[in-house]
This record gives sequence, C-alpha cells and structure tokens, in this order.
Amino acid sequence: MIILFVASTCGIGGTLTVIDNLGQIGRALGYPSSTATTFISLVSIWSYLGQVASGSETFLSKYKFPRRPLMFSLVLLLSCFGHLLIAFGVPNSLFVASVIIGFSFGAQGRLLFAIISEIFSLNYYSTLYNFGALASPVGMYILDMNVAGRLYKQEALKQMEAKGLERLPGEDLTCTGVECYKKAFIVITAVTVFGCVVSLVLVIRRWKVREQAATAAEGANGVV
Repeated sequence: MIILFVASTCGIGGTLTVIDNLGQIGRALGYPSSTATTFISLVSIWSYLGQVASGSETFLSKYKFPRRPLMFSLVLLLSCFGHLLIAFGVPNSLFVASVIIGFSFGAQGRLLFAIISEIFSLNYYSTLYNFGALASPVGMYILDMNVAGRLYKQEALKQMEAKGLERLPGEDLTCTGVECYKKAFIVITAVTVFGCVVSLVLVIRRWKVREQAATAAEGANGVV
C-alpha cells in the first residue's frame, strides 16, 4: 500500500497542480483570458474519458496487461508529456497538455481505488480507500504549494526587480513568460517519473504473484 500511495502522490499531485493553476499558466504563457474556460472544459471532458477507458475490463483483458498496476504506470508516464509541454511552452501546446492531464487525472483516480480493491480485497477497503484518497491533498500540498507556488513567486519577484519595481504589501504577483513555470514542471516531471518507477515495483510484484499462482494451479492439476 505504501508503494501505491507514493506513486499516487507523485502522479495525482502533479496533475492536480496543473488543474489548480491552469488559468494562471495560460496567462503566463500568453494565452487570451477567454481560453481559460476552454482549458477547463478539455480537462473535464478528458478526465471523464480517462475514467471510462481505465475502467474498461475488455481493454485490460484483451491486451493481457498485468491488469491495472501496469496501466497505472503507463498513465503516469503519459502525464509526463503534458508536464513537459507546459515546462517548455511549446506554442499552442496547452490545449494538448489539457487533454493529456485531464485524461491522466481521471484514469489515475479510477485505477487507484480499483487496484486497492484488487490487491487487498474488500476486507479493509474503506480504511485503505481513505488512505489512498490522502494521496491527492498530500501530493497537491507538496507539488502545488511548495514547488510550483514558490518557484512562480521567485520568478515573479525577479521580474519585478528587473523592472525596478517593489512589491507593495498585499499586492498580487504577476509573472509572464515560459520561465514562470519551467523549473516547477521540470521538477514535477521528474517526480512523476519517480512515481512511475515506484509503481513498476508493484507491477513486478504482481507479475511474480500471478506466475506463482499459475504454477501452483498447474501443479494441482497435475496431481489430480
């Protein structure tokens, strides 16, 4: 459960950071204010589609995945592309990033609780469900408040200083340009990659368990 919690904290925390700052990211990268609603709509629509796709038993069975843990790892890897598009400010890429982040967020949330029930059954599901849900606020606090928020503030203050301005008490900070979120999302990408590697540990463990179960079943059939 610790492995799953760490991977979820890294992955969901990163996607929530994007969603929480989507309007501000758009303004920093020079998008019109009117496009903020478009980004939010894209995230909402693709979040729903991510939930639907990740819950498809047909897809999981057809391609013989080690079920949901491997799909969870792939979704984490997918979200890294969205973070990098934001980090490097590729022209008009925020539309694509919104799609990727929305899909990844929806899929991760659905897969997390499905994996909990699959691995630990339903005996302690309510307790583990709440423990898994804790990954969202923890990840958001670390990556949104302490990474994206602080680095954005540093860059905004640097821009004010370059213009010879001083921040007045209570004045909101405004940052423009790719540099506002570049460092933050490079860090978030690295954290998400770490979460993907951690989740692969769970994939390997589940694979070994399946192999052992298959070997035991074959041995039992041979004895019979």
